[in-house]
Amino acid sequence: MTNLDNLCIMTGNANPELAKKIAAHIGVPLCDAYVGHFNNGETQVMISESIRGKDIFIIQPTSQPVNDNLMELLIMTDACKRASANSITAVVPYYAYARQDRKTRGREPISAKLVANLMETAGVTRVVTVDLHAGQIQGFFDIPVDHLGAVPVLGAYLTKCELENVVVVSPDLGGVTRARALADRMHAPIAIIEKRRPQPGVAEVMNLIGDVKDRTAVLIDDIVDSAGSLCEGAKALKSFGAKDVYAACSHAVLSDPAIERIDASAIKQLIVTDTIPLGDKKSDKIVVLTMADAIGDVLMTIQERRSVSHLFC
Repeated sequence: MTNLDNLCIMTGNANPELAKKIAAHIGVPLCDAYVGHFNNGETQVMISESIRGKDIFIIQPTSQPVNDNLMELLIMTDACKRASANSITAVVPYYAYARQDRKTRGREPISAKLVANLMETAGVTRVVTVDLHAGQIQGFFDIPVDHLGAVPVLGAYLTKCELENVVVVSPDLGGVTRARALADRMHAPIAIIEKRRPQPGVAEVMNLIGDVKDRTAVLIDDIVDSAGSLCEGAKALKSFGAKDVYAACSHAVLSDPAIERIDASAIKQLIVTDTIPLGDKKSDKIVVLTMADAIGDVLMTIQERRSVSHLFC
C-alpha cells in the first residue's frame, strides 16, 4: 500500500465542488460519508466506509453559514477520531473569524484563537489553509499549519492577461507583503493606499504612497466582503490617475451589497478563487480561478512525507 492509497478525502457541505476537484486532481474518490442535519437542526455525520488507520483530509472552508460549517468540521473530525483514523488534516481554504485575531478594545474576544482551540480539541492533527487574514494565526495552533498563498494562481492569470504598465496596489499597510509577492511575479512596482477605519467595515482613503498615473492598477487583498473598501480604493486610484483598475482577492465572501457595489464601481475585473463558493452571487466583472490543483499538490506532498515549502513560493 502506497501513501496515496491510505489517503482519504472527505467533504462537508461548505464547498463540495472544490473537494471533488481536489480529489480528481489527486486521483482518488471522495470518502463515502453523509453530512446532514437532524430535524432539530443538529449536524448529523455518518461515514459509510472503514477509515481505520487512514489519513483523513477534510475539505471544509468555514464560510457562510459560518457556524454551521464550523460545527460540521468539528463533528466530522470527532467522527473520524472515534473511527480510529491515523491522522486528521483539516483543509480550511477560508478560515473564519480570522479578522478577530487580537483585542483592539476592552472586553473583546480573540475568536481566531478560540476556533484554533476547538479544532485541536476535536482531534485535528494538521491544518492546511489559504491566505490567512493575519499570518500569525498559525501561532494559535500547537499542531502543524501549512499556509498556502493564492498569489501564484492569481499572478498566473494576470500575467496571461498581458496588462500594460502595471502597478500592484496594496489596499492598506498590512497587505504590503502580499502585494510585493504579486509584484515580483509580474515584474511591477507597488503602491500603497493609506486609509483609516473610523468604524468596523468603513474605510476612508487618506493618501497614496507610490505612482499610479497612466498605469494599470491591480489591487490585491485577501478578502472581499461587502466590497466597500475595495470599491473606494478603486475610485481613489482612478482619481490619482490610474488608467484601469483590476482587483484580485483570495476569498470572495461577497456579503450584500457587494455585487451591486462591484458592478457600479471603477473596477474593470475582479479575480477571485473558489475557496468560497459563489453560489448565486454572479457578476460579469468577476472571474473565478480554482485552487484545487494547488491544494491537491499540497495534500499529496504531505501524504508522501515530502517538504511542502517549495509549493508556497
